Amino acid sequence: MLTLRPISQRAIHPHWVIAWGAAAQSANVTAPPLRRATWATSNFAMIGAQPTFSPSQRFVLVGDCCFDRSLLLKHIKDYVEKAESLSDLAIVGQIWEQWGTQTLNLLTGSFALAVWDQEQQTLCLGRDPVGAKTLYYVLNKTSAAGWAAPRLRSLNSYHAQDLDPIALRDYLSCAFVPGAQTLWQGVRELRPGTSLGFPDGQPQRYWQPQEHISHADRSMNWHAQQVRVLLEQLVQQALPVGEPVGAYLSGGIDSSCVTAIASRLHDHPVHTFSMHFGAQYPSELEFANLVAAHCGTQHHVLEVSPQQIWQLLPETLAALDDPVGEGLTVPNLLLARSAKQIVGVALNGEGGDPCFAGPKNKPMLLNSLYGSIQDGSIQGTADPASAYLTSFQKCFVDLPRLLKPELWEVVKEVPSVFAAGLQQQDTTFLNRLMLLNIEFKGADYILTKVNNLTAAAGLEGRSPLFDPRMVALSLQIPPAYKLSGAQEKAVLKAAVADLLPDVIVNRPKSGMVMSMQQWFLTHWRQQARSLLLNPRAAIAPYLNQTLIRDWLNYRGEVFPRYGLKLWLLVTLEIWLQENRR
Repeated sequence: MLTLRPISQRAIHPHWVIAWGAAAQSANVTAPPLRRATWATSNFAMIGAQPTFSPSQRFVLVGDCCFDRSLLLKHIKDYVEKAESLSDLAIVGQIWEQWGTQTLNLLTGSFALAVWDQEQQTLCLGRDPVGAKTLYYVLNKTSAAGWAAPRLRSLNSYHAQDLDPIALRDYLSCAFVPGAQTLWQGVRELRPGTSLGFPDGQPQRYWQPQEHISHADRSMNWHAQQVRVLLEQLVQQALPVGEPVGAYLSGGIDSSCVTAIASRLHDHPVHTFSMHFGAQYPSELEFANLVAAHCGTQHHVLEVSPQQIWQLLPETLAALDDPVGEGLTVPNLLLARSAKQIVGVALNGEGGDPCFAGPKNKPMLLNSLYGSIQDGSIQGTADPASAYLTSFQKCFVDLPRLLKPELWEVVKEVPSVFAAGLQQQDTTFLNRLMLLNIEFKGADYILTKVNNLTAAAGLEGRSPLFDPRMVALSLQIPPAYKLSGAQEKAVLKAAVADLLPDVIVNRPKSGMVMSMQQWFLTHWRQQARSLLLNPRAAIAPYLNQTLIRDWLNYRGEVFPRYGLKLWLLVTLEIWLQENRR
């Protein structure tokens, strides 16, 4: 069994909470275990942070932010020398005095921001366009009170711990919780590119990715050149000034092109970081080593054992807010800790798949053209949302058996959060998939995972390929240049073909291989059995433990994916234990 450290001993970064309405008054007088306010007025309070004021003192700001400072300074109405010495939030306060909530459209970077208007007694919450930072909130509608924080775990003291059945269903289907819901019934996540004002409480989209195909008559090479120019600009802006930079390097096209451009543009050492799981397991290390040698980086390789992965899972989940039930979470944390020993900023290649149509779109495209293929015959076009959820290859098809009958009755007819996006008839099908990947996989899984885990290691992660400017450009490119025949990400590969060896540019994507099936058999089976089949397990009220026992015994299916499914359940169980302590 795992020995779980009390959750209070696990550091949360950042750890501030804001309260408004009646909640602000209670925050100013509450005794432990709730924390008292560090700054408060009659209707607004900050816990664990100090305020930043706009020049007139009208606006009070707090945030988890990482801005492109050079672009931020351009928006100050009357630029003065002393602006260079101001904090980023102080600069945002100056801009807010001129533009109000329109300031959100002017900010370039990642942010979760709260602005209290002392004059109007109103609050505005804002989240960056692609969702690199997170912002969660709890509302008490009867008393017009609420709490908000950039970390879900910071709000544990301010809400009941009832699971949201729809969020549970969707986690089991996707391995993450998509949309505004969280696993806690009373807590919501502010969506990317959205602001939320109080007391009105109505979310407003200030930025939303949309298909806008332009220059369709231009060649693939012309569009590739647009991608190359923007990618170099974004990598340049992500490079830290006057210090070495790190880059996560898997050997795939995404991380390799970011590494290649960084090594050309940076005037300080570039350190690359790769990992593998031991010589007995398949890996992409040969490709990562080839790219590192080609680009002349200082290369570092980390070996991660299955024992480490199991032991560090509780600590990793504490850093992740909603659970992420895929295997690379712990290795990502270990890689971040390794990089932190050498650099303060690490670039990554996240964004290449959702922005440029990675290989996981192929099954959905075939399904849209030919219908659902089962048992070697075409059975007719499947429901798009069901086909999309099945493509995750998690537990969607098992839900009727996996969920307790009374819970399945509650959730089975509730539409998927993906349904509306899949039915947008004014958008080409490939871009419908891309928009879903950007909106949900990006904000609720890819970016939050990498940024939370790098932050937990004290490292700053930056994703040049997943910038809103790159997202917008990708949606202007004709779909045939992104998925060109059988070649995925064709336009991105053309954009960087001169930077990398041909074997890197044109090899099929394989991804990091984790031997979950084997590890449960050889390393984790007994621990998983004790964890998941305990009558007092946190999942016991919701899931069918008889089916889980069959999975642990590897029986019942012709083509099992038990390792991935069991990891999904282990992650959920430990997350619930961690957050209910």
